[in-house]
Amino acid sequence: MSPANVAETQDGSVAEILNGVRVLLVAPSQAIVGGQAVQADLLLRNLRAEGACADLLPINPVPWGPLNYLTRIKYVRTLIVSIFYVASLLFKVWRYDVIHIFSASYFSFLLAPTPALLIATLYRKKKILNYRSGEAEDHFTRWGRSIFWIIRLADRIIVPSGYLVDVFRKFGFRAESIFNISDFGAFQYRERRVVTPHILVPRNLEPLYDIETSIRAYAVIKSRNSAATLTITGYGSDERRLKLLVRDLNIQDVTFTGRVERSQMPELFLQSDIFLNSSVIDNMPVAIIEAFYAGLPVVTTDAGGIPYIVRDHESGLLAPKGDVSALAAALGEAIDNADLRQKIIDGGRAFAQECNWPRVKWQWAKAYRELADAR
Repeated sequence: MSPANVAETQDGSVAEILNGVRVLLVAPSQAIVGGQAVQADLLLRNLRAEGACADLLPINPVPWGPLNYLTRIKYVRTLIVSIFYVASLLFKVWRYDVIHIFSASYFSFLLAPTPALLIATLYRKKKILNYRSGEAEDHFTRWGRSIFWIIRLADRIIVPSGYLVDVFRKFGFRAESIFNISDFGAFQYRERRVVTPHILVPRNLEPLYDIETSIRAYAVIKSRNSAATLTITGYGSDERRLKLLVRDLNIQDVTFTGRVERSQMPELFLQSDIFLNSSVIDNMPVAIIEAFYAGLPVVTTDAGGIPYIVRDHESGLLAPKGDVSALAAALGEAIDNADLRQKIIDGGRAFAQECNWPRVKWQWAKAYRELADAR
């Protein structure tokens, strides 16, 4: 089937469009907790459910037998896993038509997408660089020409947001956007009548998510509304410091859940009244899309690509990065203004519909088909 006819077959099946096309996803497996692994797993499962031929080559393979024990040693682990990863690429890439390569930034870019792009080029395969990091602008500014030649090996650059399209354009690359997929099946919508506000912060405890600003904004709200509660999910390098901050500020009703499996997130969303995010670096957080779908009003900082998906006072409330007062004021609006709260809930729900599989599957099918035909 030619690319020209792809748009005409949207009443048909993805399997028909991708008949004879073998797709290999090169991405983290679920053993690595993070957005890339989640997106790769969702894409793989949905493509297979559609009848397409798709497989995953994990960038974090499990070494054989005794070598697996050596992966407990920090630097040895990186070396052994890298060797097994490159060997897997050499052994498998030649069997496929389109190599879909997930990418983060900095050293991860060198360890994962770079070998995949080089080996796929060696085998003359068509390559998609699916760059997903909100740190792209800093990455390109710092590393510049040392990585641009690698990026140019890709036949297409696909990113999950208009924000990254603009970043790539700034550095002379043409990228296109296909939204992240959200698995809404387990998420339930409920109306929010906020009386005793239960605030949820569902991001890992790392510096780029600036959980401290969320905690300090909550402290302002708690001083005005004693019924407010805060739940912080996830884990990370900032965990001890953030718990000490809560203790030192003597803030009540703050719960740190630790690591939460994805299967538990729908219930946490259902129990919560407001979604709070204070990241300083971000792209297109899937958690925000899921909050939209679940009917959670979103209060967030304006980091990176977030303003591309959250329209202030339309689908959420935005505050400047690191501004505790502004974030607390936005939280107060979401709690106190019922009409505004419902307006941003409705706006968020409308946007979430653009991120479901029935919408994006045709874009991926078209991209794969065009590249396969171009061979």
